[in-house]
Amino acid sequence: MHFAFLLLTLKLMVEPKIIQGGIFTDHRGTMRFVNDFKFTDVVRFYFIKHTDINFVRAWQGHKFEQKWFYPIAGSFVIAWVKIDDFNNPSKDLIPDFHIISFDKSELVYIPKGYANGLKALEPNSELMIFSDLELEKSLKDNKRYNPDLWFDWQNLTPLNR
Repeated sequence: MHFAFLLLTLKLMVEPKIIQGGIFTDHRGTMRFVNDFKFTDVVRFYFIKHTDINFVRAWQGHKFEQKWFYPIAGSFVIAWVKIDDFNNPSKDLIPDFHIISFDKSELVYIPKGYANGLKALEPNSELMIFSDLELEKSLKDNKRYNPDLWFDWQNLTPLNR
């Protein structure tokens, strides 16, 4: 009985991940792709463009929404942290991060239960974001936290390591 419960618990523990894609170029042009990304849960998408590399868009927490981030232009650092208490998160949480770029075809997946933040590393960088919640539900699920928590956005390092 305990073994089955443990397996179910492990199955439900979803972690952020990087989904690798590829880039193919020939005489016809260039194709960017992420064949391992399944749109099964996606219900909407939107774009974010940052002209200013000093602007930090952080932290947005979601108990129920999961998101996928794909670079359309330039590059971004995307950071995430597992939230322990959505009403009063610990200041000692340890984030993780990844740099995504138009030059590499990959998606960053952030599951529900995390807060995420991002910052452009080049002027006019743009992201396409996919979501599994409709806008009205997403707005009700959105928790905002101080951008100075957990991550040093200038030096691109976690504060609590």
